[in-house]
Amino acid sequence: MAVAAIAETRQYLTFKLAEEVFAVDVAKVREILELTTITKIPRTPDYMRGVINLRGSVVPVMDMRLKFGMEETEQTVNTCIIVVEVLHEDEIVVIGALADSVQEVFELEPDQIEPPPNIGAKLNTEFILGMGKNGGQFIMILNIDRTFSSAELDLAGEAIQEAA
Repeated sequence: MAVAAIAETRQYLTFKLAEEVFAVDVAKVREILELTTITKIPRTPDYMRGVINLRGSVVPVMDMRLKFGMEETEQTVNTCIIVVEVLHEDEIVVIGALADSVQEVFELEPDQIEPPPNIGAKLNTEFILGMGKNGGQFIMILNIDRTFSSAELDLAGEAIQEAA
């Protein structure tokens, strides 16, 4: 979905990773959890921190900092897991996104969202839906359905099966 496809005002949940602010469409957010025990699954990439038990369901947790090439998320009182629904091969996959903190929910008009920066052909920015502005700060709006590759989502599915 490109910025041009955003025709109506939408609400976004903002969260921080290091000093950067990201946002995701609230329609994709199932819930926000305090940091809980994460069970590590052997032989998974570093960004896949493990799985949690969410009311009897196994949910893989991805460290968003590591996913985006930053340092590992440190545990603080604000560290949380944003449980999102990702569309993968016509199925909804539930994933926990580990973030430093949740900020706020706010609305953006379509004209407040700029296209993602064109960084060149070698860098894939298709997971960035656009750049919003709130106050004087840029917010990277994620296309959560494209943030994780098919291989990563398949790996998450395998982790769920191993843990079950």
